[in-house]
Amino acid sequence: MSTPHEPTEAVTDPQAGHSPESTGATPEPSATSPARGDDPLRGSRTSGVWVATVGLGLLLVLLVVFIAQNTDTTTVRFLALEGEAPVAVALLIATAAGILITASAGTLRILQLRRRTRRDLKRR
Repeated sequence: MSTPHEPTEAVTDPQAGHSPESTGATPEPSATSPARGDDPLRGSRTSGVWVATVGLGLLLVLLVVFIAQNTDTTTVRFLALEGEAPVAVALLIATAAGILITASAGTLRILQLRRRTRRDLKRR
């Protein structure tokens, strides 16, 4: 195992023990490590879409399993409303409502910060 302070390759410099920083020389890029822009394995939009698709597919499978295992009917009451619904449907509706409330609060905060930023930029 190597630690961050140990070299991972053998030193081939004839002046062993002298680092490029101590001699004033700049290190040459190695032929085996391409520049960042030339890296053929760098992330792209396509790879991001692929990862998102796989993640959403796994989430969908888990959702289907959840619904299949929670088919018992329960009574749901909200204010003056009352009805029968499967447990999974009731929980999914509650989750969707929670997400909408959270998203609306976040949206209001973003709008507030944008308005404050515009006001500050106009004062300059």
